[in-house]
Amino acid sequence: MALLVLDNFIGGKFVPCSSYIDSYNPSTGDVYCRVPDSGKEEVEAAVKAAKAAFPIWSSKSPLERSRILNKLADLIEHDLEEFAQAESKDQGKTITFARTVDIPRAVYNFRFFASSILHHRTECTEMASVGCMHYTSRAPVGVAGLISPWNLPLYLLTWKIAPAIACGNTVVAKPSEMTSVTAWMMCKLLEKAGVPHGVVNVVFGTGTKAGEALVCHPDVPLISFTGSTLTAQRIMEKSAPHCKRLSLELGGKNPAVIFDDADLTQCIPTTVRSSFANQGEICLCTSRIFVQRGIYSEFLRRFVAEAKKWKVGNPSDPTVDVGALISKEHLEKVRNYVKKAQAEGARVLCGEGVDSLALPTGNQKGYFMLPTVIAEAKDESCCMQEEIFGPVTCVVAFDTEEEVIERANSVKYGLAATVWSSNVGRVHRVAQRLQSGLVWTNCWLVRDLNMPFGGMKASGIGREGAKDSYEFFTEVKTITVKH
Repeated sequence: MALLVLDNFIGGKFVPCSSYIDSYNPSTGDVYCRVPDSGKEEVEAAVKAAKAAFPIWSSKSPLERSRILNKLADLIEHDLEEFAQAESKDQGKTITFARTVDIPRAVYNFRFFASSILHHRTECTEMASVGCMHYTSRAPVGVAGLISPWNLPLYLLTWKIAPAIACGNTVVAKPSEMTSVTAWMMCKLLEKAGVPHGVVNVVFGTGTKAGEALVCHPDVPLISFTGSTLTAQRIMEKSAPHCKRLSLELGGKNPAVIFDDADLTQCIPTTVRSSFANQGEICLCTSRIFVQRGIYSEFLRRFVAEAKKWKVGNPSDPTVDVGALISKEHLEKVRNYVKKAQAEGARVLCGEGVDSLALPTGNQKGYFMLPTVIAEAKDESCCMQEEIFGPVTCVVAFDTEEEVIERANSVKYGLAATVWSSNVGRVHRVAQRLQSGLVWTNCWLVRDLNMPFGGMKASGIGREGAKDSYEFFTEVKTITVKH
Protein backbone atom coordinates (compact mmCIF):
# COMPACT_ATOMS: atom_id res chain seq x y z
CA MET A 1 0.00 0.00 0.00
CA ALA A 2 1.32 3.45 -0.95
CA LEU A 3 2.31 5.71 1.90
CA LEU A 4 0.09 8.65 2.75
CA VAL A 5 1.92 11.87 1.84
CA LEU A 6 0.77 15.09 3.47
CA ASP A 7 1.11 18.61 2.08
CA ASN A 8 1.04 21.96 3.81
CA PHE A 9 -2.24 23.88 3.69
CA ILE A 10 -1.56 27.51 2.77
CA GLY A 11 -3.99 30.09 1.45
CA GLY A 12 -6.75 27.54 0.99
CA LYS A 13 -4.63 25.14 -1.07
CA PHE A 14 -2.52 22.07 -0.41
CA VAL A 15 1.07 22.95 -1.26
CA PRO A 16 3.86 20.35 -1.69
CA CYS A 17 7.11 20.77 0.24
CA SER A 18 10.64 20.33 -1.06
CA SER A 19 11.48 17.73 1.61
CA TYR A 20 9.60 15.27 3.81
CA ILE A 21 10.12 13.25 6.99
CA ASP A 22 8.72 9.88 8.05
CA SER A 23 5.95 9.55 10.62
CA TYR A 24 5.48 6.17 12.30
CA ASN A 25 2.50 4.12 13.42
CA PRO A 26 3.47 3.54 17.08
CA SER A 27 1.49 0.30 17.30
CA THR A 28 3.45 -1.41 14.51
CA GLY A 29 6.71 0.50 14.26
CA ASP A 30 6.13 0.97 10.53
CA VAL A 31 6.16 4.25 8.62
CA TYR A 32 2.58 5.48 8.46
CA CYS A 33 2.92 8.62 6.36
CA ARG A 34 5.34 11.27 5.09
CA VAL A 35 5.12 14.77 6.56
CA PRO A 36 6.48 18.04 5.11
CA ASP A 37 9.77 19.12 6.67
CA SER A 38 8.84 22.79 6.49
CA GLY A 39 11.02 25.77 7.35
CA LYS A 40 11.23 29.53 6.92
CA GLU A 41 10.02 29.56 3.32
CA GLU A 42 6.82 27.66 4.07
CA VAL A 43 6.11 29.63 7.23
CA GLU A 44 6.65 32.89 5.34
CA ALA A 45 4.08 31.84 2.72
CA ALA A 46 1.59 30.83 5.39
CA VAL A 47 1.97 34.09 7.34
CA LYS A 48 1.57 36.08 4.12
CA ALA A 49 -1.68 34.22 3.37
CA ALA A 50 -2.95 34.74 6.91
CA LYS A 51 -2.16 38.46 6.81
CA ALA A 52 -3.98 38.82 3.48
CA ALA A 53 -7.07 37.07 4.87
CA PHE A 54 -7.17 39.03 8.12
CA PRO A 55 -9.05 42.18 6.92
CA ILE A 56 -11.95 40.19 5.47
CA TRP A 57 -12.21 37.66 8.31
CA SER A 58 -11.86 40.19 11.11
CA SER A 59 -14.61 42.34 9.58
CA LYS A 60 -17.13 39.50 9.71
CA SER A 61 -19.63 39.68 12.55
CA PRO A 62 -19.40 37.23 15.47
CA LEU A 63 -22.62 35.66 14.20
CA GLU A 64 -21.10 35.01 10.74
CA ARG A 65 -17.99 33.47 12.26
CA SER A 66 -20.14 31.42 14.64
CA ARG A 67 -22.11 29.87 11.79
CA ILE A 68 -18.91 28.82 10.01
CA LEU A 69 -17.43 27.27 13.17
CA ASN A 70 -20.63 25.31 13.75
CA LYS A 71 -20.57 24.06 10.17
CA LEU A 72 -16.98 22.87 10.59
CA ALA A 73 -17.99 21.05 13.78
CA ASP A 74 -20.81 19.32 11.90
CA LEU A 75 -18.43 18.17 9.16
CA ILE A 76 -15.89 16.72 11.61
CA GLU A 77 -18.66 14.98 13.53
CA HIS A 78 -19.98 13.48 10.29
CA ASP A 79 -16.53 11.98 9.64
CA LEU A 80 -15.92 11.05 13.30
CA GLU A 81 -15.08 7.40 12.64
CA GLU A 82 -12.60 8.28 9.89
CA PHE A 83 -10.90 10.83 12.16
CA ALA A 84 -10.82 8.37 15.06
CA GLN A 85 -9.22 5.64 12.97
CA ALA A 86 -6.57 8.04 11.70
CA GLU A 87 -5.79 9.38 15.16
CA SER A 88 -5.48 5.87 16.60
CA LYS A 89 -2.89 4.95 13.94
CA ASP A 90 -1.15 8.32 14.13
CA GLN A 91 -0.66 8.52 17.88
CA GLY A 92 -1.03 4.92 19.07
CA LYS A 93 -4.03 5.65 21.29
CA THR A 94 -6.88 3.18 21.52
CA ILE A 95 -9.72 3.50 19.05
CA THR A 96 -12.09 3.75 22.00
CA PHE A 97 -10.29 6.78 23.42
CA ALA A 98 -10.20 8.45 20.00
CA ARG A 99 -13.91 7.79 19.43
CA THR A 100 -15.10 8.89 22.85
CA VAL A 101 -12.65 11.63 23.86
CA ASP A 102 -10.35 13.12 21.21
CA ILE A 103 -12.64 13.60 18.21
CA PRO A 104 -15.86 14.43 20.11
CA ARG A 105 -13.91 17.01 22.08
CA ALA A 106 -12.56 18.57 18.88
CA VAL A 107 -16.16 18.92 17.67
CA TYR A 108 -17.17 20.40 21.02
CA ASN A 109 -14.33 22.94 20.92
CA PHE A 110 -15.68 24.48 17.72
CA ARG A 111 -19.27 24.45 18.96
CA PHE A 112 -18.40 25.92 22.33
CA PHE A 113 -16.47 28.88 20.96
CA ALA A 114 -19.01 29.37 18.18
CA SER A 115 -21.53 29.94 20.95
CA SER A 116 -19.39 31.80 23.50
CA ILE A 117 -18.23 34.45 21.00
CA LEU A 118 -21.85 35.60 20.75
CA HIS A 119 -22.05 36.36 24.46
CA HIS A 120 -18.88 38.26 25.36
CA ARG A 121 -19.45 41.72 26.81
CA THR A 122 -17.31 44.80 27.17
CA GLU A 123 -17.20 47.20 30.12
CA CYS A 124 -18.77 50.62 30.49
CA THR A 125 -18.63 53.13 33.36
CA GLU A 126 -19.81 56.69 33.74
CA MET A 127 -18.20 59.59 35.64
CA ALA A 128 -21.15 61.91 36.11
CA SER A 129 -19.04 64.46 38.00
CA VAL A 130 -17.02 65.29 34.87
CA GLY A 131 -19.61 64.29 32.30
CA CYS A 132 -17.62 61.42 30.83
CA MET A 133 -18.45 57.87 29.86
CA HIS A 134 -15.75 55.21 29.56
CA TYR A 135 -16.15 52.00 27.59
CA THR A 136 -13.91 49.27 26.24
CA SER A 137 -13.71 48.00 22.71
CA ARG A 138 -12.13 44.71 21.63
CA ALA A 139 -10.69 43.72 18.28
CA PRO A 140 -8.79 40.70 16.94
CA VAL A 141 -5.01 40.98 17.12
CA GLY A 142 -3.85 39.56 13.78
CA VAL A 143 -2.03 36.36 12.84
CA ALA A 144 -1.89 33.81 15.66
CA GLY A 145 0.86 31.18 15.73
CA LEU A 146 -0.50 27.95 17.20
CA ILE A 147 1.83 25.08 18.13
CA SER A 148 0.16 21.89 19.36
CA PRO A 149 1.57 18.61 20.78
CA TRP A 150 1.37 14.97 19.73
CA ASN A 151 -0.57 13.43 22.59
CA LEU A 152 -4.09 14.75 21.82
CA PRO A 153 -3.52 15.94 18.25
CA LEU A 154 -6.88 17.20 16.97
CA TYR A 155 -8.35 17.88 20.40
CA LEU A 156 -5.63 20.33 21.45
CA LEU A 157 -5.17 21.85 18.00
CA THR A 158 -8.87 22.75 17.76
CA TRP A 159 -8.78 24.09 21.31
CA LYS A 160 -6.43 26.74 19.92
CA ILE A 161 -7.89 27.27 16.44
CA ALA A 162 -11.51 27.62 17.60
CA PRO A 163 -11.10 30.64 19.93
CA ALA A 164 -8.50 32.25 17.68
CA ILE A 165 -10.71 32.39 14.59
CA ALA A 166 -13.91 32.90 16.61
CA CYS A 167 -12.37 36.18 17.84
CA GLY A 168 -11.55 37.21 14.25
CA ASN A 169 -7.86 36.32 14.05
CA THR A 170 -6.29 34.30 11.28
CA VAL A 171 -3.90 31.49 12.12
CA VAL A 172 -0.78 29.61 11.15
CA ALA A 173 -0.80 26.30 12.99
CA LYS A 174 2.03 23.80 13.41
CA PRO A 175 0.93 20.39 14.69
CA SER A 176 3.48 17.88 15.93
CA GLU A 177 5.38 16.23 13.11
CA MET A 178 4.65 12.87 14.81
CA THR A 179 0.86 13.26 14.67
CA SER A 180 -0.14 15.38 11.69
CA VAL A 181 -2.78 13.37 9.84
CA THR A 182 -5.98 14.55 11.57
CA ALA A 183 -4.94 18.20 11.17
CA TRP A 184 -4.44 17.54 7.45
CA MET A 185 -7.86 15.86 7.29
CA MET A 186 -9.47 18.88 8.96
CA CYS A 187 -7.93 21.16 6.32
CA LYS A 188 -9.88 19.27 3.65
CA LEU A 189 -13.13 20.39 5.32
CA LEU A 190 -12.37 24.09 5.76
CA GLU A 191 -13.60 25.35 2.39
CA LYS A 192 -16.76 23.24 2.63
CA ALA A 193 -17.44 24.81 6.04
CA GLY A 194 -17.13 28.29 4.51
CA VAL A 195 -13.77 29.24 6.01
CA PRO A 196 -12.24 31.83 3.62
CA HIS A 197 -8.86 31.01 2.09
CA GLY A 198 -5.98 32.02 4.31
CA VAL A 199 -7.90 32.14 7.57
CA VAL A 200 -6.52 28.77 8.69
CA ASN A 201 -3.09 27.73 7.44
CA VAL A 202 -1.33 24.57 8.60
CA VAL A 203 2.43 24.12 8.20
CA PHE A 204 3.80 20.70 9.08
CA GLY A 205 7.31 20.01 10.31
CA THR A 206 9.63 19.97 13.29
CA GLY A 207 9.81 22.46 16.11
CA THR A 208 13.43 23.34 15.39
CA LYS A 209 12.63 24.41 11.81
CA ALA A 210 8.95 25.21 11.28
CA GLY A 211 8.16 25.98 14.92
CA GLU A 212 11.10 28.30 15.42
CA ALA A 213 10.41 30.11 12.14
CA LEU A 214 6.85 30.73 13.30
CA VAL A 215 7.91 31.93 16.76
CA CYS A 216 10.49 34.30 15.30
CA HIS A 217 8.30 35.76 12.56
CA PRO A 218 7.78 39.51 13.16
CA ASP A 219 4.24 39.43 11.72
CA VAL A 220 2.96 36.86 14.21
CA PRO A 221 2.15 38.78 17.42
CA LEU A 222 0.54 35.84 19.26
CA ILE A 223 2.00 32.42 20.11
CA SER A 224 -0.04 29.72 21.82
CA PHE A 225 2.06 26.67 22.67
CA THR A 226 1.35 23.38 24.38
CA GLY A 227 4.35 21.15 25.07
CA SER A 228 7.46 20.81 27.18
CA THR A 229 8.81 23.35 29.64
CA LEU A 230 12.23 23.23 27.95
CA THR A 231 10.77 24.16 24.56
CA ALA A 232 8.71 26.91 26.18
CA GLN A 233 11.88 28.47 27.57
CA ARG A 234 13.28 28.71 24.04
CA ILE A 235 10.00 30.18 22.76
CA MET A 236 10.17 32.89 25.42
CA GLU A 237 13.76 33.71 24.46
CA LYS A 238 13.13 33.80 20.72
CA SER A 239 9.89 35.80 20.96
CA ALA A 240 11.22 38.35 23.47
CA PRO A 241 12.67 40.76 20.86
CA HIS A 242 9.20 41.08 19.35
CA CYS A 243 7.34 41.40 22.70
CA LYS A 244 4.91 38.70 21.59
CA ARG A 245 1.87 37.72 23.58
CA LEU A 246 2.40 34.16 24.86
CA SER A 247 0.18 31.40 26.20
CA LEU A 248 2.25 28.41 27.36
CA GLU A 249 0.57 25.23 28.62
CA LEU A 250 3.35 22.96 29.81
CA GLY A 251 4.09 19.83 31.79
CA GLY A 252 2.94 18.48 35.10
CA LYS A 253 3.85 16.13 37.92
CA ASN A 254 0.35 15.80 39.22
CA PRO A 255 -0.41 14.47 42.72
CA ALA A 256 -3.44 12.60 43.97
CA VAL A 257 -3.98 13.04 47.72
CA ILE A 258 -6.10 10.24 49.17
CA PHE A 259 -7.25 10.56 52.78
CA ASP A 260 -8.38 7.65 54.94
CA ASP A 261 -12.04 8.67 54.67
CA ALA A 262 -12.05 8.47 50.86
CA ASP A 263 -14.61 6.30 49.08
CA LEU A 264 -12.25 3.74 47.61
CA THR A 265 -14.94 2.21 45.40
CA GLN A 266 -14.93 5.50 43.46
CA CYS A 267 -11.36 6.55 44.12
CA ILE A 268 -9.48 3.48 42.92
CA PRO A 269 -10.97 3.03 39.42
CA THR A 270 -10.83 6.78 38.82
CA THR A 271 -7.22 7.01 39.97
CA VAL A 272 -6.25 4.06 37.79
CA ARG A 273 -7.85 5.88 34.87
CA SER A 274 -6.15 9.17 35.77
CA SER A 275 -2.81 7.36 35.88
CA PHE A 276 -2.99 5.27 32.70
CA ALA A 277 -5.52 6.84 30.30
CA ASN A 278 -4.03 7.44 26.85
CA GLN A 279 -0.95 5.46 28.01
CA GLY A 280 -0.35 8.14 30.65
CA GLU A 281 0.38 10.58 27.82
CA ILE A 282 -1.89 13.36 29.06
CA CYS A 283 -0.43 16.39 30.83
CA LEU A 284 -3.17 16.02 33.47
CA CYS A 285 -2.42 12.38 34.32
CA THR A 286 -1.69 11.42 37.92
CA SER A 287 1.91 10.36 38.46
CA ARG A 288 2.27 10.68 42.26
CA ILE A 289 -0.29 9.10 44.58
CA PHE A 290 -0.14 10.03 48.27
CA VAL A 291 -2.23 7.69 50.43
CA GLN A 292 -2.88 8.19 54.15
CA ARG A 293 -1.07 5.48 56.08
CA GLY A 294 -4.17 3.93 57.67
CA ILE A 295 -5.48 2.75 54.28
CA TYR A 296 -2.16 2.53 52.43
CA SER A 297 -1.87 -1.27 52.33
CA GLU A 298 -5.49 -1.81 51.32
CA PHE A 299 -5.30 0.91 48.67
CA LEU A 300 -2.10 -0.48 47.21
CA ARG A 301 -3.48 -4.02 47.01
CA ARG A 302 -6.71 -2.94 45.32
CA PHE A 303 -5.02 -0.37 43.07
CA VAL A 304 -2.49 -2.88 41.71
CA ALA A 305 -5.24 -5.46 41.15
CA GLU A 306 -7.26 -2.89 39.17
CA ALA A 307 -4.23 -1.75 37.15
CA LYS A 308 -3.50 -5.35 36.12
CA LYS A 309 -6.96 -5.57 34.56
CA TRP A 310 -6.10 -2.94 31.96
CA LYS A 311 -5.53 -4.65 28.64
CA VAL A 312 -2.56 -3.60 26.49
CA GLY A 313 -2.56 -4.35 22.78
CA ASN A 314 -3.68 -3.42 19.28
CA PRO A 315 -5.24 0.06 19.53
CA SER A 316 -7.86 -0.83 16.92
CA ASP A 317 -9.27 -3.51 19.25
CA PRO A 318 -12.19 -1.86 21.14
CA THR A 319 -11.52 -4.06 24.18
CA VAL A 320 -8.00 -2.68 24.63
CA ASP A 321 -7.42 -0.07 27.37
CA VAL A 322 -3.78 0.89 26.69
CA GLY A 323 -2.32 1.50 23.24
CA ALA A 324 1.23 2.25 22.15
CA LEU A 325 3.51 5.03 23.34
CA ILE A 326 4.34 7.66 20.74
CA SER A 327 7.83 6.52 19.71
CA LYS A 328 10.59 4.02 20.28
CA GLU A 329 12.72 6.73 21.91
CA HIS A 330 9.95 7.77 24.27
CA LEU A 331 9.28 4.16 25.27
CA GLU A 332 12.93 3.73 26.16
CA LYS A 333 12.88 6.95 28.16
CA VAL A 334 9.86 5.79 30.20
CA ARG A 335 11.41 2.36 30.80
CA ASN A 336 14.59 4.00 32.06
CA TYR A 337 12.61 5.82 34.75
CA VAL A 338 11.41 2.46 36.06
CA LYS A 339 14.99 1.15 36.09
CA LYS A 340 16.17 4.24 37.98
CA ALA A 341 13.43 3.79 40.57
CA GLN A 342 14.50 0.19 41.16
CA ALA A 343 18.14 1.24 41.45
CA GLU A 344 17.10 3.76 44.12
CA GLY A 345 15.38 1.06 46.18
CA ALA A 346 11.75 1.47 45.11
CA ARG A 347 9.57 -1.58 44.42
CA VAL A 348 7.82 -2.20 41.09
CA LEU A 349 4.57 -3.93 42.00
CA CYS A 350 3.21 -4.55 38.52
CA GLY A 351 3.97 -3.75 34.90
CA GLU A 352 7.39 -3.09 33.40
CA GLY A 353 9.96 -5.76 34.33
CA VAL A 354 7.48 -7.63 36.54
CA ASP A 355 4.69 -8.90 34.31
CA SER A 356 4.94 -10.31 30.80
CA LEU A 357 3.47 -8.40 27.86
CA ALA A 358 1.77 -10.52 25.20
CA LEU A 359 1.11 -8.70 21.93
CA PRO A 360 -0.64 -9.73 18.71
CA THR A 361 1.65 -10.73 15.84
CA GLY A 362 1.16 -7.47 13.94
CA ASN A 363 2.12 -5.38 16.97
CA GLN A 364 5.36 -7.07 18.02
CA LYS A 365 7.42 -4.09 16.86
CA GLY A 366 5.14 -1.51 18.44
CA TYR A 367 6.00 0.72 21.39
CA PHE A 368 3.90 -0.87 24.14
CA MET A 369 4.27 -0.86 27.91
CA LEU A 370 2.16 -2.29 30.71
CA PRO A 371 0.64 0.00 33.37
CA THR A 372 3.37 0.18 35.99
CA VAL A 373 2.95 0.88 39.71
CA ILE A 374 5.97 1.84 41.82
CA ALA A 375 5.91 1.87 45.63
CA GLU A 376 8.26 3.35 48.22
CA ALA A 377 9.94 5.86 45.92
CA LYS A 378 11.60 8.72 47.81
CA ASP A 379 10.26 12.22 47.27
CA GLU A 380 13.59 13.37 45.84
CA SER A 381 13.64 10.49 43.33
CA CYS A 382 13.54 11.44 39.65
CA CYS A 383 10.35 9.37 39.35
CA MET A 384 8.72 11.65 41.93
CA GLN A 385 10.19 14.89 40.57
CA GLU A 386 10.30 14.66 36.78
CA GLU A 387 7.52 14.35 34.22
CA ILE A 388 7.56 10.79 32.86
CA PHE A 389 4.58 11.07 30.48
CA GLY A 390 3.91 7.35 30.31
CA PRO A 391 1.91 4.60 32.07
CA VAL A 392 3.89 4.86 35.30
CA THR A 393 2.72 6.09 38.68
CA CYS A 394 4.31 6.13 42.15
CA VAL A 395 2.33 5.34 45.33
CA VAL A 396 3.63 6.52 48.71
CA ALA A 397 2.24 6.83 52.23
CA PHE A 398 1.69 9.96 54.34
CA ASP A 399 0.51 10.65 57.88
CA THR A 400 -0.83 14.19 58.28
CA GLU A 401 -2.58 16.81 56.19
CA GLU A 402 0.19 19.34 56.73
CA GLU A 403 2.82 16.82 55.65
CA VAL A 404 1.11 15.79 52.43
CA ILE A 405 0.52 19.36 51.31
CA GLU A 406 4.22 20.12 51.70
CA ARG A 407 5.23 16.96 49.84
CA ALA A 408 2.69 17.40 47.05
CA ASN A 409 3.99 20.94 46.47
CA SER A 410 7.66 19.89 46.48
CA VAL A 411 8.07 19.75 42.67
CA LYS A 412 8.71 22.47 40.10
CA TYR A 413 5.39 21.81 38.36
CA GLY A 414 1.89 22.91 39.34
CA LEU A 415 -0.62 21.87 36.70
CA ALA A 416 -3.26 19.61 38.27
CA ALA A 417 -4.08 17.69 41.44
CA THR A 418 -6.84 15.53 42.85
CA VAL A 419 -8.05 15.27 46.45
CA TRP A 420 -10.11 12.37 47.76
CA SER A 421 -11.99 12.78 51.04
CA SER A 422 -15.54 12.75 52.37
CA ASN A 423 -14.70 15.66 54.70
CA VAL A 424 -15.98 18.78 52.93
CA GLY A 425 -13.94 21.15 55.07
CA ARG A 426 -10.76 19.23 54.39
CA VAL A 427 -11.42 19.12 50.65
CA HIS A 428 -11.70 22.91 50.45
CA ARG A 429 -8.79 23.51 52.82
CA VAL A 430 -6.35 21.23 50.98
CA ALA A 431 -7.46 22.36 47.53
CA GLN A 432 -6.72 25.97 48.47
CA ARG A 433 -3.18 25.14 49.56
CA LEU A 434 -2.09 22.86 46.72
CA GLN A 435 0.06 24.71 44.20
CA SER A 436 -1.89 23.58 41.16
CA GLY A 437 -3.84 25.50 38.56
CA LEU A 438 -6.51 22.77 38.56
CA VAL A 439 -7.71 20.78 41.55
CA TRP A 440 -10.33 18.06 41.24
CA THR A 441 -11.96 16.68 44.37
CA ASN A 442 -13.46 13.18 44.31
CA CYS A 443 -13.27 13.14 40.49
CA TRP A 444 -10.85 13.66 37.60
CA LEU A 445 -10.90 15.35 34.19
CA VAL A 446 -14.29 16.98 34.60
CA ARG A 447 -13.87 20.12 32.49
CA ASP A 448 -15.99 23.20 31.84
CA LEU A 449 -14.56 25.40 29.08
CA ASN A 450 -16.05 28.45 30.77
CA MET A 451 -13.49 28.00 33.57
CA PRO A 452 -9.77 28.89 33.37
CA PHE A 453 -7.31 26.14 32.44
CA GLY A 454 -3.60 26.38 33.12
CA GLY A 455 -0.83 25.77 35.60
CA MET A 456 1.39 27.37 38.19
CA LYS A 457 5.19 27.41 38.47
CA ALA A 458 6.90 25.55 35.59
CA SER A 459 3.56 24.32 34.26
CA GLY A 460 3.08 27.43 32.18
CA ILE A 461 1.79 30.95 31.90
CA GLY A 462 -1.58 32.16 30.73
CA ARG A 463 -4.96 30.50 30.91
CA GLU A 464 -7.35 28.89 28.45
CA GLY A 465 -11.14 28.94 28.73
CA ALA A 466 -13.91 31.13 27.33
CA LYS A 467 -13.04 34.40 29.07
CA ASP A 468 -9.29 33.80 29.09
CA SER A 469 -9.13 32.93 25.40
CA TYR A 470 -11.20 36.00 24.61
CA GLU A 471 -8.68 38.12 26.53
CA PHE A 472 -5.69 36.47 24.82
CA PHE A 473 -6.96 36.62 21.25
CA THR A 474 -8.23 40.21 21.32
CA GLU A 475 -6.77 43.68 21.85
CA VAL A 476 -8.62 45.99 24.22
CA LYS A 477 -8.81 49.75 24.10
CA THR A 478 -10.54 52.14 26.51
CA ILE A 479 -12.54 54.95 24.92
CA THR A 480 -13.57 58.01 26.93
CA VAL A 481 -16.36 60.22 25.66
CA LYS A 482 -17.21 63.57 27.23
CA HIS A 483 -20.89 64.47 27.03
